Amino acid sequence: MSAGIAETQPKRVGDILITRGYINTDQLHIGLQQQKLTGKALGEVLLDLGFITEEAMLDAVSESVGHESINLSSVIADTSALALIPKHIAFKHALFPVSYDSERGELIVAAANPDDIVARDTVASLLVRASQNLSKRIKPLWRIASSAEVLATIDRFYDRDLSINGILVELESGQLDLLALSQAGVAYSHPIVRLMDALFADAVSHGASDIHFEPEEQFLRIRYRIDGVLREIRSLDKPNWTAMLVRLKVLSGMNIAETRAPQDGRISLSLFGRQIDFRAAAQPTIHGENFVLRVLDRKRGVVALDGLGLTELQLNLLKLMLERPEGILLVTGPTGSGKTTTLYSVLNHLNNMGVNIMTLEDPVEYPLPMIRQTSVAEAVKLDFAEGIRSLMRQDPDIIFVGEIRDKDTAEMAVRSAMTGHQVFSTLHTNSAIRSIPRLVDLGVHAEILSGNIIGIVAQRLVRRLCPQCKTTYSPGDTERAMLGAGAQENITLYRATGCPACEGEGYKGRLAIIEILRFDRGLDELVARGAMLKEMNDYAVSKGFVEIAEDGLRRVREGSTSLDEVRRVVDLTDRVSL
Repeated sequence: MSAGIAETQPKRVGDILITRGYINTDQLHIGLQQQKLTGKALGEVLLDLGFITEEAMLDAVSESVGHESINLSSVIADTSALALIPKHIAFKHALFPVSYDSERGELIVAAANPDDIVARDTVASLLVRASQNLSKRIKPLWRIASSAEVLATIDRFYDRDLSINGILVELESGQLDLLALSQAGVAYSHPIVRLMDALFADAVSHGASDIHFEPEEQFLRIRYRIDGVLREIRSLDKPNWTAMLVRLKVLSGMNIAETRAPQDGRISLSLFGRQIDFRAAAQPTIHGENFVLRVLDRKRGVVALDGLGLTELQLNLLKLMLERPEGILLVTGPTGSGKTTTLYSVLNHLNNMGVNIMTLEDPVEYPLPMIRQTSVAEAVKLDFAEGIRSLMRQDPDIIFVGEIRDKDTAEMAVRSAMTGHQVFSTLHTNSAIRSIPRLVDLGVHAEILSGNIIGIVAQRLVRRLCPQCKTTYSPGDTERAMLGAGAQENITLYRATGCPACEGEGYKGRLAIIEILRFDRGLDELVARGAMLKEMNDYAVSKGFVEIAEDGLRRVREGSTSLDEVRRVVDLTDRVSL
């Protein structure tokens, strides 16, 4: 009898995580101690500690409570489902109406805690009233999702603009918009505070990488950088900017009295149930202080190596390069080309209990579990070169240097690679092969570079064509020349159109176009004797090297992006003869 009772008891989350190999007993012990102190669920505590991923937590909790899990990241809004449950109820109980099947009368509801009796009773009473209006019984089907995903999805699909518009009306009229407050589900606070919070949330929900506050003579322009391109989002009355700027400076730890000198800072907020950081920079201009925020969303910032969009050949080549136990690997490209994201993915791939990974960054963008990360700081005279010297005394296996900017940093990075370490860093050059003369220009001797470079990755980010509205066309003579296609070759290309799904832009999301230059003995010899760039490039091509332009044109041919978009970031003019 006792055995039968034991079989019906639910499995504990900690036991499931250990059985699946997600955590060890020491980590479980730490999690249980923190659970006692914080009162949070064990899964959330382990997630906060960085011991498990959201996916691992959701799998374990799903098995423990016996509910089917659901991934909300790719959910498309169902307006009929949203109409059945008001936003304030969804926020209060951390649940989201995913979809409504009118034929079957089934409403799929995702919740952080599907067994919450109050939430289930509230939804049941709402559906009873809705069933009477629709003359059809509606049955809820409960699914489990992480709290962060549920809250993020609520904000993504319910009336986001309502709170911003309501606050602006309040600022202009001096009247409190109670409807906006009640639907936003927040208590009353100063309208400027709520306006800034709403703008932060709006930018993150739009997938913006940067927020620009740009004062003009008579008004304030707000722009988001989405998919690498700035879009104007709002134009506000200039008098509001003074109060908004004070709020931004307070949040980012800047001196609110200083208006004539540039300042830097950092903001850390909890949005949609997860931590999001903003890197802040204020710059004096003739119309007032310009303020730019770089959005550092940890969830979006670190992706798996096989999630970078590499071809199978590129992925295998990169993994082969990472097997070299010592040497330096560089990622090059202009600002905003995704270099740090690529290197974080590489570090995450190499991160395990058997290696010590140390980083020097300016600043640390995304905290990574088990990796010792350090921000360089002028205040304590810690620059990259001095930081590398310090890291070498910490018994590292792998070193990540945020950027090679000067001779001292370049020399220290190469010296570390020569002494048996894997070193990763970024460099600002236009292509992989041009990194060699750049390093020589910084003062590193070609003989020292030879044999110590694992490889160089050059990349750009291009916007992905919206799959809902992209249209086909036949290329003209100039475009055929850029593609290297003959006059008789049948080619179909795609161009951007614009639709509601992509907010009229024609593009949605971004993808990387990449060239990977692997160094072998032949290339090392060319570097050592100071060969010309053309000779090195020809040798690399003979060994299978694919230039970034070719990778971009591959994306064009497969319909992922447009030729115009590739031409925006890569020079294709040498392919056209006049």
